[in-house]
Amino acid sequence: MTLMEDDRDSQAHGRQGGMSLVIEGGTAVTMAQGQGPIPGARIVVSDGRIVDIGKIGETQLPPDGRFEMIDAADAIVLPGLINAHTHAAMTLFRGLADDLPLKQWLFEKIFPAEAAVLNPETVYWGALLGCLEMIASGTTCFVDGYFFQGQTVQAVHTAGLRGLMAQGVIDFPAPGVPDPQDNLRSAREFIEKWGRFSDLITPGIFCHSPLTCSGRTLRDAWKISKEHDLPLQIHLSETVEEVRETITRYGERPVHYLDRLGLLDSSLIAVHCVHLDIEEIERLAETGVKIVHVPESNMKLGSGVAPVAAMMRAGIAMGLGTDGCASNNDLDLFCEMETAAKTAKVFDRDPLSLDAGTALGLATTGGAAVIGLEREIGTLEKGKRADMIIVDSAAPHLCPMYDPVSALVYSANGSDVRDVIVNGRILMRKRQFTTIDAEEVMGKVREIGKRIEGLRN
Repeated sequence: MTLMEDDRDSQAHGRQGGMSLVIEGGTAVTMAQGQGPIPGARIVVSDGRIVDIGKIGETQLPPDGRFEMIDAADAIVLPGLINAHTHAAMTLFRGLADDLPLKQWLFEKIFPAEAAVLNPETVYWGALLGCLEMIASGTTCFVDGYFFQGQTVQAVHTAGLRGLMAQGVIDFPAPGVPDPQDNLRSAREFIEKWGRFSDLITPGIFCHSPLTCSGRTLRDAWKISKEHDLPLQIHLSETVEEVRETITRYGERPVHYLDRLGLLDSSLIAVHCVHLDIEEIERLAETGVKIVHVPESNMKLGSGVAPVAAMMRAGIAMGLGTDGCASNNDLDLFCEMETAAKTAKVFDRDPLSLDAGTALGLATTGGAAVIGLEREIGTLEKGKRADMIIVDSAAPHLCPMYDPVSALVYSANGSDVRDVIVNGRILMRKRQFTTIDAEEVMGKVREIGKRIEGLRN
């Protein structure tokens, strides 16, 4: 199974009832290699794909005259952002346990809260709120790992987003899997149940970390993923304490431990990777492991700053993620891009480190490469899927605009996103959601929040 192999849901998610879609005017930042911004652009979409793109005078409108027009004047059109790592339903725990070290935050606060509150209903509404927040800030595709993921799949389907949804695996009693002996059976059943549900959604497995999953669990999860031709996700080298404990327990650093288990290859998506030495970076590059950078979560939990420039120089494919709302506390990739660029400059003491174009690439082309969708999304090019966003550039903080890429990374924020399109389907038009009742979702989550607050008192 691959992440994109058919058009089972194209009628529901892309064709707009047979109508084509035309986005006209404004500047297109295509992110295609070697191509600069296109002023006065026109993008023509049909059956969920881009069929033409260029300047208005160089492209043709659909010959049958049947199309919906979006006026993008005074706006920037760019590929939809790809959140390469999050836990969408953790919107339920936004602000619940701030300003704590990772281990205390996780074991004393988050795990107990999850055990008390998570069930299919709460995960559905929490995940739907995450989808709502991501649409509102320009994310069109995301990579998720959590519990009760069947409900997350349904939420993503309702929202109309694209993504890789992975069942969380941990060697402790977990929500939905009270017996750790059942964790991989549950993961396999999740893949088999949801594998053919939607062409926009792919199931997978997310192993929490090398310290919370045994070597046997990691190897078996890797084998199941291989059987279904799916990537495997894992948190890796997030804190100094994690690295030290891995050395104490297994006699080697985390990357070398995973290497000995046979997990290092191009199907592994490693998240955080804050504390790597040169040998580990080189080994990850040699084996083709994909890495997801989550700077704001790393900062908030005091984990450190990942050596992004060194990893990119080594040739490692990298994406950008927000992590969950319990450790960020938002899902806005515009904020994440700016943070990634600025923290890299501080870490390297070099203002040229991680420039704006590279930061935007992490959230678009890089994210697509991490999940194996670089031939389908991540750039605005003829033949690719019509996943795109329109950013209103008329706001005071975007004036004047000398360089649209720089403006997107250093000046724009998620609330500047005006329109969101996935697979040719409009999910947000002029800041109005078309697939989700925002008031209903927020109302449901507020009710759940009252239950969580009651547990704290």
